[in-house]
Amino acid sequence: MKLKLHFFALLFSLYSFSQIPAGYYNTATGTGYTLKTQLYNIIKGHTNNGYDGLYTTYLTSDRDYYYENDGTVLDMYSENPTGIDPYNYSTSVSSDKCGSYSVEGDCYNREHIIPQSVFGSASPMVADAHFITPTDGKVNGLRSNFPHGAVASASKITLNGSKLGTSAVTGYSGTVFEPIDEFKGDIARMYLYFATRYENTVAGYSYPMFNGTSNQVFTTAFLNMLLTWNAQDPVSQREIARNNAIYARQNNRNPYIDHPEYVQMIWNSTLDTQAPTAPSNLTVSGTTSKTVSLSWVAATDNIGITSYSIYVNGVLTTSVNGLTATISGLTPSTTYSFYVIAKDAAVNSSPASNTVNGTTTAVVADTEAPTPASSLTVTGSSANTVSLSWLAGTDNIGITNYDVYVDGLLKTSITGLSTIINGLTPSTTYSFYVIARDEAGNSSTASNTASGTTTTSIVGGSTCVDESFENIPSNATSYATRTWTGDTGINWTATDARTDQTLNTRAICIRNGSLSASTVPDGIGNLTVTTKLIFTGTSGTFNLRVNGNIVGTIPYSATTTTTTITGINIADDVIISITDNSTTSNRVAIDDLSWTCYSGSLGFKKFVQEDFTIYPNPSKGNFNINFDNSNRDYTIEIFSLLGQKVFEKENTRSSSVSVTNLQKGTYLVKITKDSKSITKKIEIN
Repeated sequence: MKLKLHFFALLFSLYSFSQIPAGYYNTATGTGYTLKTQLYNIIKGHTNNGYDGLYTTYLTSDRDYYYENDGTVLDMYSENPTGIDPYNYSTSVSSDKCGSYSVEGDCYNREHIIPQSVFGSASPMVADAHFITPTDGKVNGLRSNFPHGAVASASKITLNGSKLGTSAVTGYSGTVFEPIDEFKGDIARMYLYFATRYENTVAGYSYPMFNGTSNQVFTTAFLNMLLTWNAQDPVSQREIARNNAIYARQNNRNPYIDHPEYVQMIWNSTLDTQAPTAPSNLTVSGTTSKTVSLSWVAATDNIGITSYSIYVNGVLTTSVNGLTATISGLTPSTTYSFYVIAKDAAVNSSPASNTVNGTTTAVVADTEAPTPASSLTVTGSSANTVSLSWLAGTDNIGITNYDVYVDGLLKTSITGLSTIINGLTPSTTYSFYVIARDEAGNSSTASNTASGTTTTSIVGGSTCVDESFENIPSNATSYATRTWTGDTGINWTATDARTDQTLNTRAICIRNGSLSASTVPDGIGNLTVTTKLIFTGTSGTFNLRVNGNIVGTIPYSATTTTTTITGINIADDVIISITDNSTTSNRVAIDDLSWTCYSGSLGFKKFVQEDFTIYPNPSKGNFNINFDNSNRDYTIEIFSLLGQKVFEKENTRSSSVSVTNLQKGTYLVKITKDSKSITKKIEIN
């Protein structure tokens, strides 16, 4: 979470960290717009390093040493301040710079917070790093030249939660782009910098946020929004360091980072301690199954209202600038209570408005079935797997899952248009078809049927699996979940992983995550793997698990290390996983992973995979285990990848067992019958 600087912490920061040159602001002695002009004279005439020079500036100004602390590009449009970023970019990977892009995560470029079109791409504005930041190319293009503002109804939401949509800013009905709360103050202070640094020309710029003057610069509504963002998201250590780095390159500073008090001194020069009156006549103006729309009569304030905070069941849910709001993400057929509190630029809060109740409507029944998937094709096979792909069906509302059937029996359920069916028998032909389902549970007719034949089984006692990681997804510096089909047809999953590192050749790099394989027959004898600590950190270990149980440790250090764990000797179906990084911030490359089959029970099968199915898989936490033959007792155990048992049912003959309320993650389902067992994997999304 971003460190917010409140009054005393801020004073400490200004003296201890900001490195303001002695005497830099000596002539900033006025108030109001006089002070703004004095600041203009201080910061004007900066060094112009050119448009290409921005990338050089970003090497020191926009690196992530505050969230993941991994030195990647700090992009306000993709940073997730409370979790794992959806993707990352490296300043040392030239291909991370745009270039063309089609989706988020393709590349990054330079985002002018005040668009180039406003000032005709003129110098020195076009290359002023104080208001030009590195951002994802796709999101930069999505934002386009729209103003930043509060969104009333979002048409697009980016992977980190930034929004594009209709404006909630009073007096402007066009499209706006709203960043996440973490960076609203950062962006507001960039606008205020621009209004000050280019005071001599800004009155001539046409832009919805501007009012055509050189003093106030902004329309009253947009100014109030910027003042609110500035107050609610105070200066951070990241901004202070960025200001210092840009000063080292441009020889000028953003005064509103060095002296946050200047904002109120210029645009609200009279100290305001008077709270607004309460909003009145709050009413529910409309409902759907998931939304409630509200409207109210404006509050009053001695200076001006800047925002309205909306509370749902007593919890702050959102803030808007106008007199209406639509609260989304609600539960159908549910009553909620609402009230509104007004705030001014000094963040004085009004009393609460009247409270109103609103009830969402019931969900309209959907009885229309999807059209079937088409062009089902076998795209590959191994001794134990068959890979499938198909074309999407259609639905009046939307398809949520595709159920994949093997020889007429439900095998798995997925959300995409391709899958790998594992746990099959070598040298065997199977038939496959797919059925589409929507959220209401309506099912399509079956797709075309495709046949696929597994290859010949490997010889026991030899190498069962040999993974080079050459087939991992394309190079990416972000830490995310990665899936791929390996060299021997096994389906691999790596969590909190990046794909841009190399050891022998390409390698998977794990941070606070795990590496796991799909179910593999013929057991495991010995395992060999190569590791190396990447970037900074100290030596550590991972745990090696077979079917959820720890069977050894895998060391790593800054030196490339190859480790062989012998004598594992577990027969039949196994799920191999590497988990439990001893230092969760360490980034470790893993390469050349292989293991031998267990030769002690070559060809022995506990019982066939088709004896039971897990549905749906993936699941949202609730699923059924269905048995084809329940004339004998079964025992069911479910383990997390860390080996924790989360479910057990002993000696059942039920044809279907229901499991509910599992948390998000990957689990191993172990079924035991007649002292023989089999293990399958389930994903909880």
